[in-house]
Amino acid sequence: MSKVALVTGAAHGIGAGIASRLLRDGWRVVIADRDQPAASSGRFVRADVADEAATRDLVAGIASNEGQLDALVCNAGFMIRKPLADLTLGEWNRVLATNLTSTFLLARAAEPLLRASKGAIVTIASTRAHMSEPDTASYSASKGGLVALTHSLAISLGPDIRANCVSPGWIDVRGEKLSPEDHAQHPAGRVGEPEDVAGMVAWLIGPESRFVTGAEFVVDGGMTRKMIYAA
Repeated sequence: MSKVALVTGAAHGIGAGIASRLLRDGWRVVIADRDQPAASSGRFVRADVADEAATRDLVAGIASNEGQLDALVCNAGFMIRKPLADLTLGEWNRVLATNLTSTFLLARAAEPLLRASKGAIVTIASTRAHMSEPDTASYSASKGGLVALTHSLAISLGPDIRANCVSPGWIDVRGEKLSPEDHAQHPAGRVGEPEDVAGMVAWLIGPESRFVTGAEFVVDGGMTRKMIYAA
């Protein structure tokens, strides 16, 4: 029977790209999101993964319906862009709950299933774990925490379960109208696409990466390696 992956935040954007790639590769995919996906991309479960009971029920449903779990892809996340003085504690907590705490909740709930399958966890962080724009404090903090949580999971859950992190840069998830300058500023020559992240995730949960754990993979077209000077 084909392997089973849970992908969170997969109704659109990078998560939808990951789900589509895994379906093409023959995986059975369970997608969890607060929003209904626009296209059929696996078994959909409406869930707020920041909620402890919801994550517990989500994993229990997989145990009951699919009978196994081979990969957990923690992609759910959102940003609140506000000046620090205007960012409320409630907003800060909501961002961290969805972007960071949800991975803790899901990994904890899914550990028995993933140990049984010798499975893998992939978290989707961001290059904002390493570099920032103004007014993104809660988002950057959550993504930095996700990088650290991932290597902690790799050490705590290994050797049965591998855990790795993918940190995307600029990924065009909305079909934006992009300028030649937008593409040219990337050393790779273009803005990223969801498929670029999906390909890395597919490799990380597959057999060819069986000796890879606790690592972060930056998928940003080289932007975090590019020195930029003012004219």
